[in-house]
Amino acid sequence: MELLTNQNYIDQLSIDCVIFGYENKQLKVLITKLNFKGNFYAIPSGFIHQEEDIDEAARRILEHRTGINNIYLEEFKVFGSANRNNKEFLDQLIAHNYPDSISEKTNIMEYQWFSKRFVSIGYYALVDINEVKPCLSEVYASIEWFDIHQIPALIIDYDKVVLAALNTLKEDIDKKLNVFNLLPEKFTMMEIQDIYETIFEKTYVRTNFQKKILELNTLERLEKKFTGAKNKAPYLYKIKK
Repeated sequence: MELLTNQNYIDQLSIDCVIFGYENKQLKVLITKLNFKGNFYAIPSGFIHQEEDIDEAARRILEHRTGINNIYLEEFKVFGSANRNNKEFLDQLIAHNYPDSISEKTNIMEYQWFSKRFVSIGYYALVDINEVKPCLSEVYASIEWFDIHQIPALIIDYDKVVLAALNTLKEDIDKKLNVFNLLPEKFTMMEIQDIYETIFEKTYVRTNFQKKILELNTLERLEKKFTGAKNKAPYLYKIKK
C-alpha cells in the first residue's frame, strides 16, 4: 500500500463524515470497523488532495463509502483542539497488530505523518438508507448501520463528532428543511412525523404536526397510498422542485 505521505495530501488536515440514515423508526449512523485486530471503530474519514476543494474531497470520501454520488451534505464544525491527534489510537493499533514494531515505529515515515495533530472539518450527510451500498476497502473489515443509541466505542474523538453532528441536525431541520433527504422520493405525512419523533425523541399531536409541515410550503401532494388495509389511505408527498 502506498504511503499516506506520498499521496499529495494536505498535511495535518482531514475530513470526518457522519452519515445519517433512517429505517424502522431508528436514526442510524454508518460506522466502519478497521481491518486490524482489535475493536477499532470509526466514522468515514479521509484526507484532502493538494489540488482538491474541501467540499469536493468530502463528496469523494462519501461516494467511496456509500456508492452514491447525489448526497445531501452539510459542513457543520471544525475540530481542532491542541491535544487532538491520532497517536494514542495508532499506538494501540500497532500494539495489537505489530508488537515487534513498537520500538521502531518512530522511524516509520507514515507513523510520523499520521500520528501528528490533525485539524478535522466535520460534515454530516443525509441519505435514503435503501439507496446506500456500503463499499469496503482494504482498510475496512466492515461498514454497517448502527442505531444512534447503540454505536460502539469509537476511536480518537469520533464520539464527540457524531454528537455534534446530531445536535447540528436538530438545529438545521426547521431552518434548512433537510430532513426529507432521509426519505424516499415519495413519502406520507406519518413517515415525516415518525422521523421528527425519532430525532427529537418526543411525540407530536398529529393534526398540529401536519399543519406545521404543510405551512412550510415545501411539499407537493400526490396520489393516495393504497395498501389494501381498512384504514383510510394517506396521501403521498414529495419535495417541490
